[in-house]
Formats: sequence, structure tokens, C-alpha cells
Amino acid sequence: MDESLFLTVFQKTILLTMAIAAPILLSAIVVGLTISIIQSVTQIQEQTLTFVPKIFAALLILIVAAPWMIDTFVTTTKELFDYIKVFIS
Repeated sequence: MDESLFLTVFQKTILLTMAIAAPILLSAIVVGLTISIIQSVTQIQEQTLTFVPKIFAALLILIVAAPWMIDTFVTTTKELFDYIKVFIS
């Protein structure tokens, strides 16, 4: 097995992980930042206030983006399985 092939496969898996996780993480960051700004302005310092909206935002994004995530995962997995032929030889 060539080093460049291994690095290509490793890079694809890392990029796949980041691409699938990014929408959920970004939505949680945006909601958390928005609620933090609102808490700063209103001087309400309740630590648990950001928890529930972040979960709802993450679930909403997960429901909306799930078809894209699954399609991306399946496509990349098929490409990686095609590399098995190269790994064996």
C-alpha cells in the first residue's frame, strides 16, 4: 500500500467527519452565542438557559440535514470501499 493512498483515505474520512458534524455544531454555536448575548443584555445569568435551545436547534438541523448527511456518508463510504481493491493488491 502506498503512503499517498493511505493519506488520501485518511483525509477523506477526516473531511467526511467534519462535513457531517459541521451543520449541527454550527447551529449549536449560533444559538448559544445568541442566547449569551441576550443574557448579557438582560443581565440574566442562568447557566441552564442555553442548554434546551441548543438541543432543539441541533435536533432541528439534524432532521433537516439528515438526508444530505446520509447521502454524503454513503457516497464517501462507497468510494472508500472501492479503495479496498487497491489495498489488497
